[in-house]
Amino acid sequence: MLADEALTGRSDSHVRAFALPGGASFRAQPQAGEALLALHAAAAQAGIDLAVASAWRGFVDQARIWQAKWRGERPLYDAHGQPLDYAALDEAGRVAAILEWSALPGASRHHWGSEFDVYDRAALPEGYRLQLLPAEYAPDGPFARLSAWLDAHMAAFGFFRPYDAERGGMHVEPWHLSFAPVSLPALPRLTPALMAHALSGSELGGEALVRAQLAQIHARQVCLVGSPSPETKRT
Repeated sequence: MLADEALTGRSDSHVRAFALPGGASFRAQPQAGEALLALHAAAAQAGIDLAVASAWRGFVDQARIWQAKWRGERPLYDAHGQPLDYAALDEAGRVAAILEWSALPGASRHHWGSEFDVYDRAALPEGYRLQLLPAEYAPDGPFARLSAWLDAHMAAFGFFRPYDAERGGMHVEPWHLSFAPVSLPALPRLTPALMAHALSGSELGGEALVRAQLAQIHARQVCLVGSPSPETKRT
């Protein structure tokens, strides 16, 4: 069971480094990392080079993303993925825009070491820059074959997609895989009180506004997720 500091990304004692064939590395909770290596090996048999775009991220990493968006150093988008005019947003508007596409530091599932953003390196067109957009995993996208293969096989390795549909929380992320044996027991333990404690001393942009909305952010960002299918391996 993950400790409170691990649940909010304040500790990395629960993760270790893994390497994929070819030298690419990632950090993950040990059981989840081993399962990802097994998934990679099975995908390779189907001609898919399953690569990891992102795995474990700590609180500091997530806060860096937040702060860059807060300061206007990274673009902000509305719910439909359209760019927003940073200069036209007040502080409440900035907080809302950031939360539209980014998890609050301390509330990201990537803190747990059980989450992986994946793509098919073998399917990347020459010179193509990975974007991690739903269109890339659609039937006419470069990762359509990977997506279909995952639909058929990921459950046997313990994985599911927590953002498989629009539920009013995070938007659809077909690239995001969650390792059920770790993430299922972690989810109910990430409470608004624990999130508030993680924010202490962080000097996060818009922190006062965030703290006033923590219960709603928890309900929307943390709780509105999909569940594993009955076939998903749970141990």
